[in-house]
Amino acid sequence: MIPRTLKIPLNQSAFLLGPRQVGKTHLIQEKTRPDLFIDLLLYENFSRYSRNPDILQREVQALNRAGPLVVIDEVQRCPEILNVVQSIMESREAARFLLTGSSARKLKRGGANLLAGRAVTLRLHPLTHEELGDLFSLESVLRFGSLPRIILEPDYSSRIRLLRSYVETYLREEIQQEALTRNAPAFSHFLDLAGFENGRLLHFSGLSRELGIDAKTVRSYFQILEDTLIGFFLEPYARSPRAKLVKHPKFFFFDGGVVSALRRSLEPELIEGTPPFGAAFEHWVILETRRLLDYREREYRLSFFRTGDGTEVDLIIEIGQEVWAIEIKSGTAPSSRELHGLRSFLNDHHVARAFCVCRAPRPYANGGIEFIPWREFLRLL
Repeated sequence: MIPRTLKIPLNQSAFLLGPRQVGKTHLIQEKTRPDLFIDLLLYENFSRYSRNPDILQREVQALNRAGPLVVIDEVQRCPEILNVVQSIMESREAARFLLTGSSARKLKRGGANLLAGRAVTLRLHPLTHEELGDLFSLESVLRFGSLPRIILEPDYSSRIRLLRSYVETYLREEIQQEALTRNAPAFSHFLDLAGFENGRLLHFSGLSRELGIDAKTVRSYFQILEDTLIGFFLEPYARSPRAKLVKHPKFFFFDGGVVSALRRSLEPELIEGTPPFGAAFEHWVILETRRLLDYREREYRLSFFRTGDGTEVDLIIEIGQEVWAIEIKSGTAPSSRELHGLRSFLNDHHVARAFCVCRAPRPYANGGIEFIPWREFLRLL
């Protein structure tokens, strides 16, 4: 059993959002004792509550107790039930609800009742290095990611099969089956290409030419991935005196193993010092930063900095009024000449701290930049 960092509130209602197989259901079963558990992935339940969501009201009343805990798993499959949930929350039963979801798209775009002010929103991610403890292996996580089912599978060939299955059965089939996109061949081709675009500037017009579809559709496909919690946009830093900044976002998938599966690059090992290793390390540090800030319930904004001439800083973190500028290098002794973009940023911007996050054995400083091992950087968050 791997203990999770995210705490489930027991005295209030909550949405628990996260991609499929990050462990939402397991976490709830481990941390709570619900009076009523409804799994909407089961067709019988989905059909029953879709036809008549008011059944839920009568079922909660039949529990015959004040403040019962009701769990509805994958609530986005039946968004109509949320009107009943609100009614129950305001009734004499005053039930508490844990509502899990792996897609915010149907909720947001279907006009679902999001229980504003009545339920907090929590996010569950793949396993962090803190949660893994002694099970953590950087090389393994960079290659296979950290979905719980993958981590707990000791056989590498089985990990490869499971990740391939995740991509084929969920990303390609289930998203299509839920009618999030009607052009299955185009979306499947897009997924193949999107894996290689992970962490790169998105030029929608160029991608549209390569895919043979219009740029608006390409953008909407990336939006589908974000709305189904499969990835997120990293926007360019906007608070800059420089006029010539890129306006294109980057897109990152939620797990490095999923990227490897999309690229069909699971079998070869990552080799230190190569560009694929460096890109995987940068991706993982950004993911881990986002996960830990979410779990620590910090108010934050993540972005990146890039000018028209290619000057770039991998990650800008804004926490409150503080700005941290971060360059991510996978080496154990990055050289100063590798940090041109970070130094350029420091010349034009006031920052609280500037870091080069790397695999150095110990921290040191040079020219106002803190060279810091990744573990110590993540601890600072």
